[in-house]
Amino acid sequence: MSLKNSALLVIDMQYDFMQGGSLEVQGANELIPYINKLMTLNWGLIAASKDWHPSDHISFASNHSHANAFETITLDDQSEQVMWPDHCVQNTTGSEIHDQINSSLFDAIVLKGQNSKVDSYSAFFDNNHLEKTQLHAVLLCKKISSIYLVGLAADFCVKYTAIDGQSLGFDTHFIFDATRSVNLEDNSNLIQQLQLKKIEINSTQQLIEQNQPKNK
Repeated sequence: MSLKNSALLVIDMQYDFMQGGSLEVQGANELIPYINKLMTLNWGLIAASKDWHPSDHISFASNHSHANAFETITLDDQSEQVMWPDHCVQNTTGSEIHDQINSSLFDAIVLKGQNSKVDSYSAFFDNNHLEKTQLHAVLLCKKISSIYLVGLAADFCVKYTAIDGQSLGFDTHFIFDATRSVNLEDNSNLIQQLQLKKIEINSTQQLIEQNQPKNK
């Protein structure tokens, strides 16, 4: 199995989503060795995404006078928005990728969520699909045809990146043991949703067994 035309996408492995972060995802730190091991394989591209929010971002509960974190409100444009604790504010420690991730192997880092007026779960588009990040162009430039997703959080940013990637024509794979969800009880439903979208479900061990690491 060749990964020459495949990309590993490392989604939002930032301090604010890790243990002790403002929006901690349970078990997030457990992903670090899985992701580092996967990055030793012969990928055509390894790219990371980062939430990169301004402090006045619309998804922050602190920016709404009558909203609490984790509730859903209706915005002025009638779209629904989950309220989150402040997280991954530009140029803060919480926005940095965890230093135990081998970031030296990243070929590209894509920023998302920079528009204060709209949230951006996917690493390809904002939630309204009006603005694109640089990710699609980077993948096309490197002639990538398949993408493999890991990181945080499985039921939000990883999920929507996978769905958008599949809709853009990439053969899309979700590496289930290298992700963690905000809502742990919804994991089985999440897998079903992805499979209905024709997204493949893989494991870290499966990929390692099928491919030789770079240092071998």
